[in-house]
This record gives sequence, C-alpha cells and structure tokens, in this order.
Amino acid sequence: MTAGYAAAAAADPFDRAASFLTCLIDSLSRPEALLLSHERVEEDAENGARELARLLLQGHFDLRARREEAELAALDAGGRAALAAGRTRLEKEHRRQLATVVGPVTITRCALRAPGLPNCYPADQVLGLPRERHSLGLRRLVVLEAVRGSYDHALEAIERRCGARAVGKRQAEQLVRAAAVDIAAFYAARTPDPAASTTLLVLSVDGKGIVMRPGHLREATRKAAERAMRTFRTRLSTGEKTCRKRMAALAVVHDADPAPRRPHDIIAPPGGRTTRRAPRKGPKARAKWLTASVQHDADQVIAAAFDEAEARDPQHHRCWVVLVDGAEYQLELIHAEAARRGVTIHVVLDIVHVIEKLWAASRCFHTATDPDAETWVGAKAARILAGDALGAVSGIRAQADRLGLSADQRAAANRACRYLENNAAYLHYDTALAAGWPIASGIIEGAARHLVADRLDITGSRWTVPGAEAVLTLRALISNGDFPQYWIFHTHRERERLYPRPDQHNYELLA
Repeated sequence: MTAGYAAAAAADPFDRAASFLTCLIDSLSRPEALLLSHERVEEDAENGARELARLLLQGHFDLRARREEAELAALDAGGRAALAAGRTRLEKEHRRQLATVVGPVTITRCALRAPGLPNCYPADQVLGLPRERHSLGLRRLVVLEAVRGSYDHALEAIERRCGARAVGKRQAEQLVRAAAVDIAAFYAARTPDPAASTTLLVLSVDGKGIVMRPGHLREATRKAAERAMRTFRTRLSTGEKTCRKRMAALAVVHDADPAPRRPHDIIAPPGGRTTRRAPRKGPKARAKWLTASVQHDADQVIAAAFDEAEARDPQHHRCWVVLVDGAEYQLELIHAEAARRGVTIHVVLDIVHVIEKLWAASRCFHTATDPDAETWVGAKAARILAGDALGAVSGIRAQADRLGLSADQRAAANRACRYLENNAAYLHYDTALAAGWPIASGIIEGAARHLVADRLDITGSRWTVPGAEAVLTLRALISNGDFPQYWIFHTHRERERLYPRPDQHNYELLA
C-alpha cells in the first residue's frame, strides 16, 4: 500500500474511487477524446469502469476495516475473550490479498491473539472469506468457463473479463474440483416436484469413454494396455486406442405424458406418407435430470438414477419405462436394481439401434447406393414396430438362404438377427406405442455427446479421475439447470466448513 493511498484511505475510504471517476470523466471529455473512434472510447470506458469497480470494492473493505478496529478497541479483555474463545490481545493492520472479478484488492483486518493459539480474525468470518486468495465470485466465473471449454480458453475468457490474469491453470483445475464437492449432498437434499400418477417415469443409461492418463485407468484396462503390442511407432492402432479410455457411466430420468402412436407414425410406409394425416408426435420429455460419473462404476450411477426416480414416485404408482441399447451388463444392473427396490419396470430397446442394425443388414442384399435398401429397411422396421420382431428375423434369414449368400456375405444380416433374438423381450413396440411410451433413447445419446464428447474428448486432452469427475458432474448439474441453486448451497456449505459454529444446524435445500 503506497503512502498516498494510505493517506487517502485514512481521510475517506472512497476518496480514491471518487478521484478516479473524476479523472475518467475528464479523460473522456477532453477535445482529443472527441476525435477517437467509438471502439477506442468503448475500450477506455470498459477498462475505466472495471478499475472504478475495484476501487469501490477496496474502499468498502477499508471502511469496514476502520469500523472493526474501532469496535474491537472499545471492548475490554472480557469482551474480546468472549468473541474469540479466550483471545484477548488485539493486533491491527493484518492484511491479506483477495483476487476478485474486478481485480485484486487488499483486505485489512484485526487479529485477536493469545499464547499457544492461532490468530482469530473476526472480519474473515463476517465477510465469509475463503481460505485461498480467490473470491467466490471469481471461483464461480472459473467454474462456468472451465466446464464450457478447455482450461486454456477458460483462462483467456477470464482475462478478458477481469482485465488481467487472475488465476493460473493449475489453480483453475483445483478450483473446479473444489466447486464440485457438494453436488451429491445438493441432490440428496432436493425434493423433486410431484407429478400425476398417469405421467410416465422414463430412465435411460449409457456409457462413453474418456481418454485418461495411464495411472487413472481402471485395473482391467491398465493391464490390457500393458499387454497390448505397439503396431506402429508413431501412432496408436484401433485396438490400442481402446486401452487409453475409462468408461464414464451416464443416466437420465425424466417425466413424460403418454403419447399413443402407430408404427407408421415412426416409419413412413412404402411410397411415402399421404398428406391426409400428419404423424403423431411422441412423448415430450420434461423435468430432465442427468447424472454422470467416471469415478464410480455403472452400478452406482444406475442406483443414483433409481434414487431420483423413487424420489419422484416413492409409492411406485407411476409407469416406469427404461430405455436401453442392448448392452448386457447394463440390463443385468437395471434388473437387479429394480428387483432390489421392488419396482416394476418396462424395458424397451432403443428403436434407433434396431434400425442401425437393419441398415447394416441391408448391405447384404443391396448396394450402398441402391434406393431399394431404404424400402427394405422400412418394411422390416415396420414389421418390428408392429410387434413381429421374430417374424422379421425369419424373413431376413429366409432371404439370405434364397439368395445363397455365403457366411461372409450374410455376416451383417446374421449379426442383426442375433441382436433382435437376444433382445426379443424388449421389442414389444406394439405394446409400447399403444401405451404411449417413448421408444428411442435420443436424450441419453445426446447427453453422452454433450456432457462427455464436447468437453472431455477435445483434441489432446488426457484426464485424471478427480479432474474428469469434477468437470463431468458440473456439466451435468448445469445441464439440469440447477447451477444457480447449487452455488448458493455450495457457498453456504463452504462457509460452514471454514467457520463452524457450535449451534450450527445442517443446511437443507428447499426445492
């Protein structure tokens, strides 16, 4: 602190801000400023406004410091001891730096001391100051920017906002991790909005790989990576790439009103649709809730999704629909979780996966550019949607036999048939459409791209488990639209951790 600044603060904590504002107005009203382009004037005004905000913030802290000093000096030893757990000695002019969204400021406060005890700073608790030098406002900005794009881009955006490099890359990573610590507690304390018993309760799960640093792979993947032989010296082959990833598990829960449909609302009949009747719309998702984790296994993420579903329907009065892509391990976990909770679920195989299998099978009978391939896929899909999946399987195999295809030529068709047979229990689309259930898992597929691919799969990124988990859970939180509420909850919990009170009660979030 310079002598001039100290003198100004002693006279009036806001004198320096007032002087700066006067100078800024004078600078923008000079004759030479009237000749500048609007871009230059805008930049000068923006920089000046930021510095003015910093000086106002500094003046406020200086004013509080002056009043705190007077109040503590007026207390006798007994009053100080009661305030600071036996500390009676008063020391003034203790300073600490605080990095804020408008720039660095200095906070001056008094210390209450006693032999053998750490200093007590009453102002720190009153202000709710964090342990580190970054303000909660700056932390919030770091979190929002860092989960949106790379850390390098986040730091550039923060520098543009704050006017200077307010935080380093490693510090930003640490702040993001610290910001995610209360997400589980936040959702545990939240009460979802109730819904009518006729409202569908829809769950879906998926997985997405994230490239990890070698020490953060799961044990089986790490051992597979060690066994893998390098095919090329300068790049990884296809098999070697899979040994660099750790699978993140994702789940979504949402409400939807039933929307009955017919097969031709999903797949156009041969020759196309007429204009006499528009296709009926499917169920529209609302109150979506996403969760994801790379640290925890799929069983824990699926259990969390069931927890959310039970919070919405504790008496199991609603119809639970679970959309899957056919992964056996996911199906086993879903059925085990449903049995453990005693809830009846209706499992539906994602129709998009089915159609993709049919397109692959169509290459056994049509060339890639043959328009008849689309008709073939449409006819088979319509038959499956009508509830005759095994009939479609028989038709595909009979066609392959009739054409005398070899084992290699019919391999894709055989894979599609096995896929349909293995998941026959989940292909009752006639029942699903009549009941108005969703039959496509586009929400979870989109979440896998949005939550994971758009941020954690950017070029060159390799993650640790704590770093990936923090970014992933924060992105899910933001996608759910819960970040503003969560930040209030998190800052309250952070303050309780730093400044606990003997009569402190647990903080509960009211939905």
